[in-house]
Amino acid sequence: MAMVCLTDFEEYAKEHLSKATWDYYAAGADECCTRDDNLLAYKRIRLRPRILRDVSVSDTRTTVQGTEISFPVGIAPTAFHCLAWHEGEVATARATEALNTCYITSTYSTCSVEEIVAAAPNGYRWFQLYVYRDRNLSEQIVHRVEGLGYKALVLTVDVPYTGKRRDDIRNQFKLPPHLKVKNFDGVFQQETAGPEEYGIPANTLDPSISWKDVYWLQSITRLPIIIKGILTKEDAELAVEHGVQGIIVSNHGGRQLDGGPASIDALSEIVETVQGRIEVYVDGGIRTGSDVLKALALGAKCVFIGRPAVWGLAYKGEEGVREVLQILNDEFRLSMALSGCRNVAEINRNLIQFSRL
Repeated sequence: MAMVCLTDFEEYAKEHLSKATWDYYAAGADECCTRDDNLLAYKRIRLRPRILRDVSVSDTRTTVQGTEISFPVGIAPTAFHCLAWHEGEVATARATEALNTCYITSTYSTCSVEEIVAAAPNGYRWFQLYVYRDRNLSEQIVHRVEGLGYKALVLTVDVPYTGKRRDDIRNQFKLPPHLKVKNFDGVFQQETAGPEEYGIPANTLDPSISWKDVYWLQSITRLPIIIKGILTKEDAELAVEHGVQGIIVSNHGGRQLDGGPASIDALSEIVETVQGRIEVYVDGGIRTGSDVLKALALGAKCVFIGRPAVWGLAYKGEEGVREVLQILNDEFRLSMALSGCRNVAEINRNLIQFSRL
């Protein structure tokens, strides 16, 4: 079957993954309003194409945190890739290395950070971090990834508690016995008798996390810190004031607070507040190359995809993720050209309008 667009991969994954695994990846919080609005919000944005611009040559390259990538789409941190494909995050890392873009490795990966680096030694990687009640756990993993050559820390700040994902509760979702959260392999063995949440003991995340923890992180690492999970201009301003190097505008794929804004709808006020002082990225709801174009027109430096990468894995592992990225790259290049943009620098706010529908 020819895979023409990202929806084809989604349909394949839904058909071939177990119901509990599909529901885990697809789940949103509560009624899934925010998850669904992440997609619908892009459809409310219209492009204003310019014509007769000589688009015979186009260039999709950009930079994130000073490093050049082939096009402005990276892989967002998503957990448990081995549920979708036996090689898991190793396959994802190889695919992003091949396409020369950024892969944000999840704390909750089913391959260790060491295995991921060994599989794709030349890949450009950031590491997504949670802050735990036991600060030593967070500090140890920070030192590990810094030593392995990860280029930034992505601090996820929208999970003081896990959102209510109804399907996971109904399915009593648990990692199968042959899989582990490999970065903490052996750490929690003495606590395995207690209740578990997504592969580690319940109540491990620290709900007391606050802005002071950004300073704590800066005291233990020299890596740039990017905050993932900001949706308001007030918090964007605080992020700048606390000296972080980037923001990922994100609602966690609609998996946390249901009823919050679509990520793309929150992007504009954050870009306007930041005023270029730090880089701003966005995730959630990107399914086509024109979605990427719209996000960049609203001021994002780069977008990150989560679920589509997992669908690619479910289809054909590394090759499937490469296909997903290549389709997005090709669609983005075409959308740029049809809108009259020859390179990323020519994409700006004049390119879009919001539909009255």
